[in-house]
Amino acid sequence: MEFSMQWWHWLALGLLLVGAELIVPSFTIFWFGLGAGFTGLLLLLFPGLSLTAQLALFALFSAGSTIFWFRVLKPRMADRSTAGMAREAIIGELALVIKGSASPRDKGRVRFTVPLLGSEEWPCICSESLQAGDEVRVTGIEGHVLTVEKR
Repeated sequence: MEFSMQWWHWLALGLLLVGAELIVPSFTIFWFGLGAGFTGLLLLLFPGLSLTAQLALFALFSAGSTIFWFRVLKPRMADRSTAGMAREAIIGELALVIKGSASPRDKGRVRFTVPLLGSEEWPCICSESLQAGDEVRVTGIEGHVLTVEKR
C-alpha cells in the first residue's frame, strides 16, 4: 500500500506549522508552514505528483522562502532603532535640543528622531549655552549624559 498526500493534507500541515509559530515564536517554523502551503497549492494544480516530488517541492519551497526572508526581506525591514548598539556608534549622531542649558555646568536635554541606546531623549552637557530648538552633534558619553556640540 502506497502512502499519498492530498493537496489539502499539505494545506492543513501548513496551517498547523504556522499555528505552531504562535506557540513557539522562533520565526523559523513559519517558513516550513509556508513551504507546505505552497506544496499543497501546487499539488492542487498538478494532482499527479508523486510523494517524492511533493517532499522535494516542500523542501525547496521551505528553504527558498527562508532564504528569501533572510537575504531579501529582512534586510529591507531592518529596525532603525539603535537600541543595543555600541556606545561609540552614536558619536556623530544629530539631535534636537528640547531643554536648553544656560552654562556648561547645566544639563540640557536632547531628542533623537530614532531611539539611541533604547531612548529617544537624553540629558546632555555642552561647552556653550544651548537653546531649545538648537541642533547638536554627539561628541561623547559620560555615564548616562551625552556631551554635545552645537552644529
